[in-house]
Amino acid sequence: MYKILVSDPISPEGLASLHEHSNFDLTTATDLTEAQLIDEIGNYEALIVRSQTQVNAQVIEAAKNLKVIARAGVGVDNIDIDAATKNGIIVINAPDGNTISATEHSMAMILSMARNIPQAHKSLQEGKWDRKAYRGTELYTKTLGVIGAGRIGIGVAKRAQSFGMKILAFDPYLSEEKAKELEVTRASVDEIAEQADFVTVHTPLTPKTKGIVGKAFFDKAKPNLQIINVARGGIIDEAALLDALNNDQIQSAALDVFETEPATESPFANHDKVIVTPHLGASTVEAQEKVAVSVANEIIDIFENGNVLHAVNAPRMTFDETHEEVKPFIELSKLTGEVGIQLLDKAPRELHIKYEGDIALDDTSLITRTLVSSVLSQDLAERVNLINALVLLNEQGVSYNIEKNTKRHGFSNYIELTLTNNDTQIKIGATVLNGYGPRIVRINDYPVDFKPEKNQLIVNHTDRPGIVGKTGQILGEYGINIASMHLGRTNQGGNALMILSVDHPVNEEIINDLYQIEGFNLIRNVQLDLQHSTNYSI
Repeated sequence: MYKILVSDPISPEGLASLHEHSNFDLTTATDLTEAQLIDEIGNYEALIVRSQTQVNAQVIEAAKNLKVIARAGVGVDNIDIDAATKNGIIVINAPDGNTISATEHSMAMILSMARNIPQAHKSLQEGKWDRKAYRGTELYTKTLGVIGAGRIGIGVAKRAQSFGMKILAFDPYLSEEKAKELEVTRASVDEIAEQADFVTVHTPLTPKTKGIVGKAFFDKAKPNLQIINVARGGIIDEAALLDALNNDQIQSAALDVFETEPATESPFANHDKVIVTPHLGASTVEAQEKVAVSVANEIIDIFENGNVLHAVNAPRMTFDETHEEVKPFIELSKLTGEVGIQLLDKAPRELHIKYEGDIALDDTSLITRTLVSSVLSQDLAERVNLINALVLLNEQGVSYNIEKNTKRHGFSNYIELTLTNNDTQIKIGATVLNGYGPRIVRINDYPVDFKPEKNQLIVNHTDRPGIVGKTGQILGEYGINIASMHLGRTNQGGNALMILSVDHPVNEEIINDLYQIEGFNLIRNVQLDLQHSTNYSI
């Protein structure tokens, strides 16, 4: 008998499969304090929550028998994922249960904003009959920009098409073939800013998407632009949005999510040009039942069959002594993937992994999954993990293959990642050197040798005297210290590559100044996640 605690209000109909199953004993207690939860949690094998319960490190440390934490919804911000992983607890969510609800709420926001429905409703309640003040805009023939073409973004696009709208879509993994199939036009964020009458955002919140709609976007936008966010607070830069509204750069906005929630003190809450709702994207009867059904069925599948479908972390994997030599390559593969994806202009359509030397004799499945996860996480954020990495790769339409060769070519162990998008290709070669740890030893045709660091500049330039000195001078003027420098070239006076490890991040202003150096062709700012080294016992 598995004991399960439900600590937040969850749809009873959604949990029916657990109630009816003889192997599960369900307890519902939705008013526990943190101290009470800590006292109780040790008695349970699974915990089901929504957003109310804070499953922090203290709760997890007290959960000596806990195997699964289930979030009946998408976001897992209220769960300490690192603590759960370290304690071998699987964290699952229900990523698809709110798709229809979020899609329909997006359309409701677009229509309400276009026709000023909330403002007109309030005006009439106050006894006014002011038809001229609330003249609206038709959706027919207008252009809708969709930033993020996942399930919800595409769902909104399809519904908008039924209103006769033209769709511009941006997504790093949206191929030309898929766009044609969906009858949408692929576009850059800048093109959407310049052409769209309406814009809706549906991306995860990642370092790449945080503020993707900001001042530069609004500077390019039409004055009649109407924009909505039913995805994640922070995708739209709220300070820039407020300025754009106040300065009549754009017409209006509709927000369901905010950078800080609850958003009762937000300047948007009472803004004349803004419609606001309190994070209602998933708040429908059907959505709440779907997410409950999803986590309930997955809990049964985990305990009875060992199948995990929607884990946001990885279940415990035990390494015995025979796997010791593989461990450093897990960290190496993570760094290799992060470097490679940041050097490719576009999302990859093909991914090729080559293993050479002794590593080719080992089971490389975990290394492969780690590498793929690090590539995808740049755009998919917490949605990708070791369990679902290969499934999501296929879902994004990326083909992949693996090549193994036990022969050594200069290194006893060697991993090579090739990312390709049509005529653009990035190749990263890497190895682990005894006593030196992970090293990047090849970038495209350039032989290099450097240890991946947190902040790096990778510069393609023409090999000529004085470039190194000028680079150091500019960085010095900005107070940026160079920790290490590595150079590679194909031939004297030809193309060359410079890798700089620096102590602090380099911003756009500094990069623009570096581009003034004659001979600099392309500068890439590469930042790696070194805060948490790979946990080999997850």
